[in-house]
Amino acid sequence: MSVPATSPEAAREPEPVADPVVDDLRAFLDGSRAEVRDECRNLEPELFGTPPEPLDVDAHRARVRRQLARLAETPWPAGGFPVEQGGTARFADSVTALEMLGHADLSLLVKAGVQWGLFGGAVSLLGTDRHHALLPEIIAGRLLGCFAMTETGHGSDVQGLLTTATFDPATDEIVVHSPAPAARKDYIGGAAHDATVAAVFAQLIVDDENHGVHCVLVPIRDAAGRPEPGVTVSDCGPKLGLNGVDNGRLLFDHVRVPRTNLLGRYGDIDDDGRYRSPIASPGRRFFTMLGALIRGRISVGGAAGAAARSALALAVRYGDERTQFAKPNSDEEVRLLDYRTYQRRLLPRVAESYALAFAQSELVSAMDDVLSGRAATEQDQRQLEARAAGIKALMTWHATETIQECREACGGAGYMWANRLASLKADTDIFTTFEGDNTVLLQLVAKGLLGDYQETFGDLDTLGIIRFGARLATGTVLERSAMRGLAQKIIDATPGRPDEPPFTTRGAQLRLVREREEHLVETLAIRLRRVSESHADAFDAFNRCQDHLVETARAHIERVVLEAFAAAVETAPAGEARVLLDRLCDLHALSTIERHKAWYLEHDRMSPARTKALTARVNELCEQLRPDARRLVDAYGIPAAWLTTEMMSDHAAGYW
Repeated sequence: MSVPATSPEAAREPEPVADPVVDDLRAFLDGSRAEVRDECRNLEPELFGTPPEPLDVDAHRARVRRQLARLAETPWPAGGFPVEQGGTARFADSVTALEMLGHADLSLLVKAGVQWGLFGGAVSLLGTDRHHALLPEIIAGRLLGCFAMTETGHGSDVQGLLTTATFDPATDEIVVHSPAPAARKDYIGGAAHDATVAAVFAQLIVDDENHGVHCVLVPIRDAAGRPEPGVTVSDCGPKLGLNGVDNGRLLFDHVRVPRTNLLGRYGDIDDDGRYRSPIASPGRRFFTMLGALIRGRISVGGAAGAAARSALALAVRYGDERTQFAKPNSDEEVRLLDYRTYQRRLLPRVAESYALAFAQSELVSAMDDVLSGRAATEQDQRQLEARAAGIKALMTWHATETIQECREACGGAGYMWANRLASLKADTDIFTTFEGDNTVLLQLVAKGLLGDYQETFGDLDTLGIIRFGARLATGTVLERSAMRGLAQKIIDATPGRPDEPPFTTRGAQLRLVREREEHLVETLAIRLRRVSESHADAFDAFNRCQDHLVETARAHIERVVLEAFAAAVETAPAGEARVLLDRLCDLHALSTIERHKAWYLEHDRMSPARTKALTARVNELCEQLRPDARRLVDAYGIPAAWLTTEMMSDHAAGYW
């Protein structure tokens, strides 16, 4: 008797047969944090996996609360905090664990990120010793909080927030107030139901002087769950996705809190009621405070990459088994992945997923160095912020586009909730605009490319950017990835011959990608100078170059990602896995160049004949990688229970 595809017996996928090449690829992808990844893979699938069917909002939120409580029992929340604050200072492990949750229920990822990354991170990194006493309760999940930054009228423009925090010397209190409807705190994860304390970002006013945006701890509900006096809480309700997160809205009507609730590491009010800050420049102080919270942005990018890998694993496996149309004069139907168009849709994205995974791993290591104090200069911090912003943008765009492509590649099956792609699509869509809107983030990256980031950090307003362009000649200070030196050696070792296409060697590929970035940076500087000379208004001059600015930043991060992949291949041990990685790196490099072949044609970097040869080579690589496509996605190491679907069941396979 056949078993219905929706039954547990049909949904349980058999354990894959051991494949040493897959094991080698997985070990290389896992890198130095393989132990953490394996521990995450062993989490209970019935609790941590995606719900087997759509849940209503209340049920999903209750499920995520249970997940969060279980996660609090693991070592990973404590890993995100210094030892002296009650943590274990395993920063990279903590972020890696959050990344792995991107394969599971993404509502939990966001909920955990708010609790320990944003709320806990604000207390840890912006607070002083008096606030750090709260951290053991925060780490254990007994004190639940939220991160109240975004307002109805201000999202990306954090410096323009309307909420005020006014010091009252008569009572030694800070009065938190929402002066207009546009000051309402919006989309705040945890605010609708669970959080009892909010880390509220507001304009700090002392003696009628505005000292800029600071963070204040404000109780928002009592032990019985009732809103505190003066606090208005409302529920955002159902969303496109992430309905296990209780997003809410907050309004404050002259809410009074003790002066000591100000998180005062970078700006505090002393016992005499005077404002004190170790950083004199308000602009520099603001960016330093935001820079301290970089871990959340890195976690979002990593989880988006994990979600994209889940989608690719499903679509590649589906394409490897599903058949459609028979060959002429044959009764044998063709597997979807044997079609060139199907290969073209998925395999370059598989290659990109590897490239981004290696770049993310390098970024997490850099973050660990900064947070642990091994990389302690201001330039280290600025470079980390710029790279985190850029990689988050590329990673989340990659997830959005890849999950959509995978959904289409699976046809109607991809539209069914039981096959996971629907939830992945809904839950990750917001990733491109939270923890920083991607287009805004790329503008921040580009600003850092226009001059010495350390020297100009305090002057990164519109007029300052125009001045960068005005004083920049032809040289630029480009932030380089940690693998920059190895990438340069690859280029130097493969100069290429005049009679060969300019993309056949790794060195030539790296050179082409780097040349595009450097040309865009230099011409952006020249364009800014020319526009500034003809336009007295600095904003207008900057606005006219905004498209160029964003494209420059994207080219920069594409180069960083490719160099990370190329360097990873160079360090891989010899064997079949390295051969596959090398071929996959070729596919990623050439797909990146092909995506911009109009630019290479316009700037006479490649001839029409060579761009045609480039496309032909991408096709060849897709064909060569086709037999190993399943291996490449199996190497992601996603637990079978987290990829359980109707379309991957034995019963469904019988119809293919």
